[in-house]
Amino acid sequence: MSEALHPAAPHHLPAFITAPGDTDILMVAMAIVLVGSILMVGNLYLHLHTLPERMAHKSQKLQFEIVAVLCLLALFTHIHLFWVIGLLLAMVDLPDFGTPLRRIAGSVEKIAGDPPGDDGTLMANESAAHAPDTTKADAARSEVQSHA
Repeated sequence: MSEALHPAAPHHLPAFITAPGDTDILMVAMAIVLVGSILMVGNLYLHLHTLPERMAHKSQKLQFEIVAVLCLLALFTHIHLFWVIGLLLAMVDLPDFGTPLRRIAGSVEKIAGDPPGDDGTLMANESAAHAPDTTKADAARSEVQSHA
């Protein structure tokens, strides 16, 4: 049985019109383009969002961590002010006050004759190691007397 076309139907149909039961190629192509464009826009958004972190990566550790936290807050709360503050903080070079102050403290300890420690103080075992022999002998005598 051959089906006759309706007299009002056009004799030539465009290529994007498919027959019933066939795969719609145009819809499949548009779905692929849609998924691809969503992934590309999302990747661009995340790349732009990490811009302050990448800028602050070569700065001090504390500054980098603050910028990273601000970027995460901006990402999860959608408050763009956090991102702007992080970007401005990443652009500014904060001066390093810690290193010169540690060097000054070490020099002052050296002048005073104290060997510099991690926190600037001597430990109990270090002070016993640097004590003269008479002090060690006195400490040993007092320990023997306390046990007797």
